[in-house]
Amino acid sequence: QVQLVESGGGLVQTGDSLRLSCAASGRTFSRYFMGWFRQAPGKEREFVAAVSWSGGGLYYADSVKGRFTISRDNAKNTVILQMNSLKPEDTAVYYCAASNGMPVVTRIRDYGYWGQGTQVTVST
Repeated sequence: QVQLVESGGGLVQTGDSLRLSCAASGRTFSRYFMGWFRQAPGKEREFVAAVSWSGGGLYYADSVKGRFTISRDNAKNTVILQMNSLKPEDTAVYYCAASNGMPVVTRIRDYGYWGQGTQVTVST
């Protein structure tokens, strides 16, 4: 099993940047396919970005492509979501997720492990 803890959220202005971190427990972190999802008030949880086991495969939602960058450091058991040029519509709780198989990267049910979430608020 793996436990996930997100950090780095906060209140920023439009155009600012934030760096979210997800720290994972356990010695087998490199065996997990990792993703970031978000959920805005009154909306369903949605896929943001994902990274494959070695970091060679990167996947992004169209809404964040070119602005967000996902990366992982298997030596540090960490996944990073660098968010640039933030917009008010990026406001949401951001969740880190892990899959111990090969998921359909956008499919929530394919990720068996979730963090508690970190709030990102982008003001106008």
